[in-house]
Amino acid sequence: MKPPTGDVSSANVGRALAGISRRLARALDALTFAAPVAYVYNPLVYARRPHEAYLLAHADRRPDVLLVGMNPGPWGMAQTGVPFGEVETVRDWLGIKEPVESPPREHPKRRVTGFACPRSEVSGRRLWGWAKSRFGTPARFFRRFFVVNYCPLMFLDAAGRNLTPDKLPAGAAGPMLDLCDEALRRVVETLQPGHVVGVGAFAETRARKALMDFDVLVGRMPHPSPASPAANRGWEALADAALEHLDLLKRPGRGVVAPSSG
Repeated sequence: MKPPTGDVSSANVGRALAGISRRLARALDALTFAAPVAYVYNPLVYARRPHEAYLLAHADRRPDVLLVGMNPGPWGMAQTGVPFGEVETVRDWLGIKEPVESPPREHPKRRVTGFACPRSEVSGRRLWGWAKSRFGTPARFFRRFFVVNYCPLMFLDAAGRNLTPDKLPAGAAGPMLDLCDEALRRVVETLQPGHVVGVGAFAETRARKALMDFDVLVGRMPHPSPASPAANRGWEALADAALEHLDLLKRPGRGVVAPSSG
């Protein structure tokens, strides 16, 4: 099995991830997508400043668990550049507020206003809300976890409807998936997590494919999307159960942070 390379010092982890992000952004910008895709937003470019602020502030150590989401939501990472990046949480809990530019082409119903966005991304509010309620502070959460998205692009059809990567035509998605697979491998080489957990089935499937030659355990936790009836009935409990099943919430001797009491 191919292990992570282990040649990046802890002090340079954030910078290394920023380099991976920039290379992926350039490669993805060279792709074209046919119908039903009408608009492609790449927050690694227009929201690079908050995205890299997130990497530099919170990827200063190697986590035990890498959480991998699918792709940006219109009111989350598409606005802030941070995975699952609901505006209020990114600003007030993660401590990030940087200028955000605009995509070259915007759908009039899906404007990017950055940290002035009045909408709340439900998935991001749930995921980071879980992190806050269970771990209390970002430092305690990032001591064991880090969060990335598998694909950094957001796709919209002509009507402004969100198109997730799993809904794209297979032929059109192929080159993009190859680039995202390679970027995920580089991220795992840099962070050296013991576990990679896909947030939802798509992310788990892609992680298993991309990392099949790596000495890392891949699992899944449910996606916090409001489109999921189960998530709407109490996502935090589902997340706890999934991580406990993977033995990732309470592991003696590994510095695991139990649910926070304060």
